[in-house]
Amino acid sequence: MKGRGKVTDWRERISIDPNVCHGKPCIKGTRIMVWIIVDYLANGDSVEEVLAAFPSLTREDVQAALAYAAEMTRERVIPVEVAGIS
Repeated sequence: MKGRGKVTDWRERISIDPNVCHGKPCIKGTRIMVWIIVDYLANGDSVEEVLAAFPSLTREDVQAALAYAAEMTRERVIPVEVAGIS
């Protein structure tokens, strides 16, 4: 799969702190929330445009935001108990 080489570990660049942006995932040391970066990219902006809009970000920060978003959307099988069925 293309792009599976050197991937930034999002845990090194993403923080989740209840005292920062109400606990929403942000780029460490900023108040730039992951969803904002992903939203820019989803709406057709390039990485370069995101970096221009947020000069404190690095390319690795943007990669970490995407890696975090990918991790959060991976399918997970969670057993659910249905009422009335044993």
